[in-house]
Amino acid sequence: MKKIEHIGIAVSDLEAANKTYAAVMGKPHYKTEAVLSEGVNTSFFEIGESKIELLAATSADSAIAKSILKRGEGIHHIAFAVDDIEAEINRLKKEGFRLLNEQPKQGADSKLVVFMHPKDANGVLIELCQEIR
Repeated sequence: MKKIEHIGIAVSDLEAANKTYAAVMGKPHYKTEAVLSEGVNTSFFEIGESKIELLAATSADSAIAKSILKRGEGIHHIAFAVDDIEAEINRLKKEGFRLLNEQPKQGADSKLVVFMHPKDANGVLIELCQEIR
């Protein structure tokens, strides 16, 4: 794993959260993107070499909507950048970690992504992400 790529934050109102984080960061978000397969709209803020990703549900049955219902708004996941997502999947499986999706899928920001089960990481949802080449 190379670095923390981003921290994902579940929000109920993306527009309001964009205003809040723009004030916190001192600059506006640089990108918004819909991820239809996940039922979310995202917004990205750069901070150094990492990012903050705000995630708002577009449907009541999306993972973000369910997360907000269960836990409220807040940190949803930590994403780590990797060079070879397939190699990392194999390494983690050999270490005994469970993956929520064993095949990488297209995520936001031109990334292939896979998620580790939070029960295997002290309650933290871990995302691995690789630039789509």
